[in-house]
This record gives sequence, C-alpha cells and structure tokens, in this order.
Amino acid sequence: MFPSGQFSGEVWAGLWWLTFSTGTSYAKSSCALEVQDIVIQITWTIGQLAARTGLPVKTVRYYSDIGLLPVAERSAGGHRRYRPEALEQLHLVQRLRALDTPISTITQLASGERSLGDLITDEMSLVRSRLAELHWRQATLEALDNCSAQERLRRLEVLSRVQRLPDAQDRLARAWGQTIPASVPARLADAITAQAVPELPENPAAEVVLAYAELHALTRHQDFPLYWACPNVRDKASLYSELLDTSELAADTVAGGVPPQPGEALDHFSRACARSRGEDDTPGFRTFMGAQLHGTIPLFRRYWQHVATITAAQRPNLGITHCWLVEALASRQQAGPAPAR
Repeated sequence: MFPSGQFSGEVWAGLWWLTFSTGTSYAKSSCALEVQDIVIQITWTIGQLAARTGLPVKTVRYYSDIGLLPVAERSAGGHRRYRPEALEQLHLVQRLRALDTPISTITQLASGERSLGDLITDEMSLVRSRLAELHWRQATLEALDNCSAQERLRRLEVLSRVQRLPDAQDRLARAWGQTIPASVPARLADAITAQAVPELPENPAAEVVLAYAELHALTRHQDFPLYWACPNVRDKASLYSELLDTSELAADTVAGGVPPQPGEALDHFSRACARSRGEDDTPGFRTFMGAQLHGTIPLFRRYWQHVATITAAQRPNLGITHCWLVEALASRQQAGPAPAR
C-alpha cells in the first residue's frame, strides 16, 4: 500500500471526544492504551469516507474495487468498513489525481511497484519534454509568421522536416556519419560531429529553429558530401587531423575580425592539403587549391553560420575558421584562372 504516515488532524481530533455507534464517549483523560485501542477500532462505511473527502460514493467504491483502499472488515450486513489509514490513502489519491496522475500509475504506487519519489522524477521528465515540444512549436510558428507569403511557403517546407526533434537530431548525425570518410578515426569524426550537430536550446528563438531546419536542407544538397569526401586525397585521416589543428590555430584571428589573409595558419593549411595529395606546397598548388575549394565554400559557410546561430558561441566554430582559410587561399588566385592538373 501507500507509504505509511501520521493520521490526519481529522482522525486525531477524535482523541478528544470519540463517539461510536454505541453512543459511548471517551474524554481526553483516558489513558494512552485505552485511546490507542479506540483509534484502532475506528471504521467507516463508504458513505462516511465519501462525506469526509467530498468524493462521490461511486468513486470511492471504484477506488476500493481496484485495490487502492484497504478494507478492514465487513459489517454483519456485509457492508465494507474502512480503518483510518483508508482515509489517509484516499486523501493521497485525491492529491495525485489533482495533478492528473493516471489511475494506473496510482495503482503502481499502491502495489509498491513504484515509489512516490520515482513518480515525481518521471513526471518532471515528462513535463520538461512537453515544454520543450511546446517551445519548439511556438518558435516554429513565429518563424512562419514574420515573413512574406512566398518565404512562408519555403520555410514551411524546411521547418516541417524538423518537428520531431529526437528523430531530426538522429537524421542530422547520420548525415554527417555518411559524409565523413570511413578512414577518418572515430575520435576525429566525433570531434567534427560534435560541432556540426549542435545541441539545441530548451527555449529556442524563431531564428534558431529556422537555422536548424536550414542545416537539414543543406545536408541534402548534392554538393554537400562532395566537399568532405576528398576524392583525390590519399591520407584522409591525417588531413582531417591537421585541418582541425589548423582551424584551432586560426580561431583567434578569425574571432578578431581579421579578413582572410596570408599567415602562419594559412601556411599550415596549405601544407596539410599538399601533403595529403602527395604534392609540394608551391604557389601553383595554392592557386589550384584555391580555385578547387572556392566554389563550394558558400554552401559550406552557410551551414556553419547556421550552427553559430544555434549555439550563440563567441568563439568561431571549426567550419567558420575553415572557410576563412579557404578564402585566404582563394584570394591568391583572383588574377587569373587556375592551371589544369
């Protein structure tokens, strides 16, 4: 049954004057043992329990039938009688029902399958989940509200794909798992995915929800996986490792708002690209790489700008710094076309 506790004030009030069907009254001068015996003998009918709780008789009978109330005994006429603990349990059932706790859950409490503490923990988790869904839906509607009719239709298409958040996160993670080359060690792949698949805030703004939807749209673009596939790279694992190091090296410069330009970070980046292809880091190679990478950078940059919108991080992510390095490399070849290779 439910956790035991002290009797209510209503029950203990009977210790001052207790009147039974026999009409016998016991004053407060009764000795402790006599009073204890009196309390133990108190029983009530279903009607009396209903009157004390304000519940309909049929509701009390239903709770009794499903085992929520212990029956002490039956009268000579076959009517159920209930001890004071039944009133306590009935009060507890009322309080739990006021919180919309299902009868099935209350039955588990009564049988000992779950504790009240477990119930509260589970209900808190459920409420948080529902609140997160409502916050996400509210932000989605706000994103659809503040735009033109034509843009609203476009947003509706992308936003409709990310309304089931656990599934949406799994899809985004799978997209990156399929994009990063299989030869890249799990440690490096996880480091990239941790930034590429951002954690979502519990109460997102409209621009955050829209940015997240745009991430999904960009991963479906035909050019998106090509950038990461590195088809001409022999040692993809080493390249990815060095690109992560280079992005970290350039992060402070990018955070400072410095435009793309030559420097230590760019040299490190170009050498890493050359080694991965088995070539020398020459001016011609840099011109060639700048031309090769520059075409896909707008798509790539949009993705990582959306990530920055979601995370609101002060430090640039690895994608933003990578774009900065590619743009610095591409700026070297603006004077003419890249040589054929």
